[in-house]
Amino acid sequence: MEPADFHYADERFADVQMLRYRLNGFDSLTLQQKLFVYYLSQATLFGRDITFDQFGRYNLSIRKMLEAVFTDLTIDHETDDFRALEVYLKRVWFSNGIYHHYGCNKFLPAFSETFLRDALHRVDVRRLPLKEGQSVDELCDELFPVIFDSNVLPKRVNKADGEDLVATSACNFYQGVTQQEAEAFYAAMKDANDPEPPSYGLNSTLVKENGEVKEKRWSSNGLYANTIRHIIYWLEKAVEVAENDLQKNFIGLLINYYQTGNLHVFDKYSIEWLRCMDGQVDFINGFIEVYGDPLALKGSWEGLVEYVDNEATKRTQTISENAQWFEDHSPVDSRFKKPVVKGVSARVICAAMLGGDEYPSTAIGINLPNADWIRARYGSKSITISNITEAYSKASHGSGFREAFIKDEEMLGLIAKYGDRCDDLHTDLHECLGHGSGQLLPGVDPDALKAYGNTIEEARADLFGLYYIADEKLVELGLLPNKEAFKSQYFTYMLNGLMTQLVRIEPGHQIEEAHMRNRALIARWCLEHAKGMKFVVKNGIHQLEISDFNELRSLIAQLLAEVQRIKSEGDYEAARRLVEDYAVKIDVDLHAEVLARYKALNLAPYKGFINPWLLPVTDGNGEIIDIQVNYSESYTHQMMRYSTEYGTLV
Repeated sequence: MEPADFHYADERFADVQMLRYRLNGFDSLTLQQKLFVYYLSQATLFGRDITFDQFGRYNLSIRKMLEAVFTDLTIDHETDDFRALEVYLKRVWFSNGIYHHYGCNKFLPAFSETFLRDALHRVDVRRLPLKEGQSVDELCDELFPVIFDSNVLPKRVNKADGEDLVATSACNFYQGVTQQEAEAFYAAMKDANDPEPPSYGLNSTLVKENGEVKEKRWSSNGLYANTIRHIIYWLEKAVEVAENDLQKNFIGLLINYYQTGNLHVFDKYSIEWLRCMDGQVDFINGFIEVYGDPLALKGSWEGLVEYVDNEATKRTQTISENAQWFEDHSPVDSRFKKPVVKGVSARVICAAMLGGDEYPSTAIGINLPNADWIRARYGSKSITISNITEAYSKASHGSGFREAFIKDEEMLGLIAKYGDRCDDLHTDLHECLGHGSGQLLPGVDPDALKAYGNTIEEARADLFGLYYIADEKLVELGLLPNKEAFKSQYFTYMLNGLMTQLVRIEPGHQIEEAHMRNRALIARWCLEHAKGMKFVVKNGIHQLEISDFNELRSLIAQLLAEVQRIKSEGDYEAARRLVEDYAVKIDVDLHAEVLARYKALNLAPYKGFINPWLLPVTDGNGEIIDIQVNYSESYTHQMMRYSTEYGTLV
């Protein structure tokens, strides 16, 4: 039961504000559904160590070493060095490693090497991640350059044009291979005539051994075997309480995929998961999104357990029921449109548990599966996460952020009135229709855009949503109250792409993350081509003014048409030019201004979530009779508990 003193906002450290999310409607689920959620949640939490290891080969050792120091009672906890270690460890927990969760640059500690070395000599060596025969000093010599030297493995995902993206990225998907070798390895696997190509490389580490490049699969008999076996155990428990045979079938396929590492089985699982729209409970569990790989091939492990928000789902059902109309009226070339839109399904859901790459920072909407041929033939499944967006909205209320960057009182009024509704609707359009729209031309490699593919795909989905949120069709369908509401979304989106998202970037850095690049690309391209949108400098600060929203929509249509062409034709050079010209570089003076305006608000630019603690309630015979939701766990307690209860990799 939710406590009376529930607060959305919780602890804050570094550039992060921790939030809590409520499990709205959980009490109305049946005991069987609650058990289903609980078992799936256990499977979700057991994947944590995989994500840590994927995000950097030293992450697990560093985390375990720091946790041993942090919990050692012989070390003085009241020194500045120890307090700095606590902040650094919280950042490591938050980012699943030593690299910023959004910018991918390595963050450095504020404590000294001397302090950490001395502290490690105090700790019981049995609690340290020592290799066989390794001394404490040898552990320090191995890990300290990675922690303290800004030049050693400085970036988890490098996307800088012209560099070897594999050799210069610290993510643990490749070992001893170059970008050219990796691309050649997977190019040799592909058959241009295969109508059902698997997602080559999705579930493996690519290594070079004795001069030979080879894959090491992630499976219950391969890499990450111990963790995957724990995940399988809880998935098997979930099968016992699944709501229907469709769920039992696709969970069985997922288990088989984990056991074999066979990507064709993963495709079968994805199709059956996609087809299953029965039941209140659903989940994501596996190697899914490829944003953490500079070549956009390998899937980071993630987990999400969810149940349907029935009332809010009425909105997404309206959208999905009209999917063919949206596809037919899209401003893209007819060659790139789907003649028949298949399997578009969308739900608004409540998250019940976050894990892996979805924790502590999480998405607000998801569209899967990612394979283009599955999307074209079977469609896609979209979710918008209502209790996560609720938490963001509640926590930001009264922060003063909007007023600091928007001086137009009329626009502030529009945003106050329609902003949250339009944000949710744009997310729905992005996930439900945007990602599922359009088609590749025959013979086009789904990976043709290489490192630019993620940014182009996110831009395509955002542009689709922006184009249609201004359409009278949405008023006709009852999704928006009038023809003016969309202006709030246009203004805040452009402002974010041009200015406000820059609060997340350190001075001197460029834009790296795919979603940020996408927003910058759209906003900057529109600003360059628009007559009715401009920056005006008043009292020394930039203010965005949009006087012609119809013109802006026309520009969005033009850019959508071009981005879809790039995607459909696999035009790598056009993708590279568009991203490099509009999405990467930052105006130094504007950036400094934005950071100064934001600093005055004393806000944290990033938000993350503390999971609820799901606790089984048993009767006198040990039978589970209920699942209790506890919101009282602190961030530190949760992270240490997860390391103890779900730590499966050494």
